[in-house]
Amino acid sequence: METVHADLLVIGFGKGGKTLAAAMGRQGRRVVMVEQSDQMYGGTCINIGCVPTKALIHRASARPRDADPRAWYEESVAWTASLTTLLRGKNFAMLDSLDSVTVITGTAAFLDEKRVAVTAGADRLEITADTIVVNTGAEPVVPDVPGLRDSKHLVTGTELIAGPDLPRRTAVIGGGYQGIEFAAMLARYGAEVTVLEKGERILPREDADVAAAAEEILRAEGVRFVTGARVIEVTDDEDKAFVRYEVDGVTATAEADAVLAAAGRRPRTGELNLAAAGVRTTATGAIEVDEHLRTSRPHIFAIGDVNGGPQFTYISLDDYRIVADQLTGAGKRSTADRAAVPYVLFMTPPLARVGLTEDEARAAGRPVRVAAKPIAAIAAMPRARIVGDTRGLMKFVIDAETDAVLGAALLSVDAQELINTVALAIRAGVTATELRDAIWTHPSSTEAFNEVLATIVR
Repeated sequence: METVHADLLVIGFGKGGKTLAAAMGRQGRRVVMVEQSDQMYGGTCINIGCVPTKALIHRASARPRDADPRAWYEESVAWTASLTTLLRGKNFAMLDSLDSVTVITGTAAFLDEKRVAVTAGADRLEITADTIVVNTGAEPVVPDVPGLRDSKHLVTGTELIAGPDLPRRTAVIGGGYQGIEFAAMLARYGAEVTVLEKGERILPREDADVAAAAEEILRAEGVRFVTGARVIEVTDDEDKAFVRYEVDGVTATAEADAVLAAAGRRPRTGELNLAAAGVRTTATGAIEVDEHLRTSRPHIFAIGDVNGGPQFTYISLDDYRIVADQLTGAGKRSTADRAAVPYVLFMTPPLARVGLTEDEARAAGRPVRVAAKPIAAIAAMPRARIVGDTRGLMKFVIDAETDAVLGAALLSVDAQELINTVALAIRAGVTATELRDAIWTHPSSTEAFNEVLATIVR
């Protein structure tokens, strides 16, 4: 078996890993990047995550009135596949163009803490490295429901966005962020969607008023919600699935052409043989890391979704910064530096949030003031009327004693951009009053801050 030595071995072509590989390669370090599939060059985001899902969401909203929904969906899937193919090629070229970086396609497994075997069919290669970075991402979780895993109508988000056929009826198991995002997208393409959520309401991590506003928008788009629903069983016939569920002791059935398992994603470590390297994992299956992303073996790091942190591409990118600082910098960056990390649920309009919810702030004993207003009632936000979407709300959670912005939930046009301004304000210590009295461009969505923050509703 051939053996190759590298200064740096990266397992997994995700955002943090590829950025680190490129940076080290440009410095002349000998780098080997191992990716299990040539269809995943560039990582989850561009191939099966952020880029294709958001592209499909955008095209759902852009559908011409006279376009057949099923034909438009098929065209949108094909267009999205072309986009991801383009980006995948660019990501491969980013590393392949560097003389000191080698990309190998195959499945990696540790032999010990310094040696990794890479297998591709009958071919086998052994790689030794001074530093090893695991960046294998996460994989969909399929709930343990009788009949679900065996159903020919079961799809994960990955499979759903790759298929050219728009399901006429979709049952979504899970009313969290992933389930709601897919439900919103499919409904806008014209599918019948039923969301089955075991909790009392959808989006349980959001304040009740924010979740209710999102639900109202989605119900108006045709999404059906069943909360408090315990899914009992999934059975098939020739052309559909029967999802049997129970609510308050009463059993009902949802018929569907596709059953989407939207129960989240778990760290992907199954093939790695981490025990051989002495790398510890947490109770949830994530690779255990310290604040510098080192594992129980100091020369082995874990970055991105596989380390159990927030599953965002931009967190993986920040993981790269931390590891790069350990390898070539002052070694001071850490996960403890992170504050006010925003996120977005890309329904239409998007729901973006950063910081504490009102519930979290009150539970923490903070003296709280809340400024909130429906978008339709904000006079100083003509942008929403210009683009024809006045749905949603803006809500700020403010410390009553210090005037600090503790958090915000923005369900509105442009929320995916607005939330970055709020996050920066929180990190920089900009007060609610300063945000309220700032000069913003017109007509823009940001200028709504002037009006919303001038109104303390409770």
